Amino acid sequence: MNITLQTQTPPTGDLIIPVVQTDLTSQLTDLSQKLTLPLPILQRDFKADAKEVFTVYKADGFKTYLLGVGANPKAMDWLRSFRKCFFDQKGKLSTQVTIDLSQFEGEVVESVVLGVRWGGYDLKLYQTDKPDTPVFFSDGGQLSILVSPGTETVAQEALIRAEAIAQTQRQMLDLMNAPANYKQPQTLADWAMNSGKQHGYSVTVLDKAELERQKLGALLSVSQGSDVPPVLIITDYKPAEATNVLTIGLVGKGVTFDTGGVSIKTSSNMHLMKSDMGGAAAVLGTVEVAAKLKLPIHVVGIVPATENAIDGRSTKPGDVITSYIGKTIEIIDTDAEGRVILADGLGYMVRHYNPDVLIDLATLTGSVIATLGYHAAGLFTANDELANKLTEVANQTGEHLWRLPIWDVYTEDIKSDVADVKNFSGKPVAGAISAAKFLEVFTENHPAWAHLDIAGMAFADTEFGSQKNATGFGIRLLTSYLQALIAESR
Repeated sequence: MNITLQTQTPPTGDLIIPVVQTDLTSQLTDLSQKLTLPLPILQRDFKADAKEVFTVYKADGFKTYLLGVGANPKAMDWLRSFRKCFFDQKGKLSTQVTIDLSQFEGEVVESVVLGVRWGGYDLKLYQTDKPDTPVFFSDGGQLSILVSPGTETVAQEALIRAEAIAQTQRQMLDLMNAPANYKQPQTLADWAMNSGKQHGYSVTVLDKAELERQKLGALLSVSQGSDVPPVLIITDYKPAEATNVLTIGLVGKGVTFDTGGVSIKTSSNMHLMKSDMGGAAAVLGTVEVAAKLKLPIHVVGIVPATENAIDGRSTKPGDVITSYIGKTIEIIDTDAEGRVILADGLGYMVRHYNPDVLIDLATLTGSVIATLGYHAAGLFTANDELANKLTEVANQTGEHLWRLPIWDVYTEDIKSDVADVKNFSGKPVAGAISAAKFLEVFTENHPAWAHLDIAGMAFADTEFGSQKNATGFGIRLLTSYLQALIAESR
């Protein structure tokens, strides 16, 4: 499906008109004349609620869809409304579709395009009897976006960003939704290598032998119970011409399947643990998008990737291991493995790259879900400026963050009798906070570090399937954060 910007409505095809609830009576009055429908019918049957669709058949056989986007819609409202509309209607759309955004600012094009692209996502990755691709989402499909004269430049920039993000995010959705027998740590490494070659950034993969040589003991300890070897993936995008740019370090948890290890999980939802690489998806995706957009900022992404399986060789509760930076860790719970591999990822990032800003993302704790539900990720940082900027960007993209405390009083929860720290407090409270305090140890007092616990956001209930599936959370957030830093530096 091809997307172009237009300032005039094409003569044929389906038309989609988004409607906000502000000044609704005036809008419906204009639409009743345009659609030759009695105003009372429109007022009775269409309220412009978010995701609400009202369909009118035209004399030429094509359709006009009125799509409600709610009151005062923000970026995520636009995205979700268009995503659901195109997902629900994809089999009914004609080859030619026009979206009329002529009454809106050019920036809204980004969210709309992301919603449209996402609406064509197919979760049936391995089904053998799938129906044919809907004609609109086939190679012959054409989407025209109608914008008002004078907004073309802003709209075109938004379209370019959206297309770059959408293509990458789709690949991340496929990786996250893939089961463990289709997705191993090396699968993530291969994806990164191919992406680096295609988009011009450096990728280094440390295999098991190299991890042993460089003594990344925390990552190795988690991998011991699996026949699948771990890797450390290092992606490094540096703009070719820019000088004196900021270096942003991103670290993402890449557990391709998590049984819990010896502290084994219950079986009821263990199959969803193929999603335990949401942080890796955010980091890999963001680096690729930065490279595709040629952003004038240095971005380093590190992903410690492994399975957490169970075997006679598995790390056991009570074991003491040594991390990359030399800190020893008492393993209290082998199901608190994400923070353990991140310890080596963070340590490696600080020791080798010393970034200006350090951000890690992980599907880390059920505790953060108990606190924030499925509507926001937990944000942990002692840096107020960093917290404010990330929150500001999150509010713009709709990938919400909520700051939680990381006070030193919580350090008590990770004190060990036999090692430098322990990986689990053992308490039924403040689990997300104690996990963040654990990670803080391995940042070596980095002044601009933030931890994002995305456990409730990386996998969610959507229209794509009957079970939770991938969201690609973090790619839009981090990309917007990078762009905000660039704008501030100019």
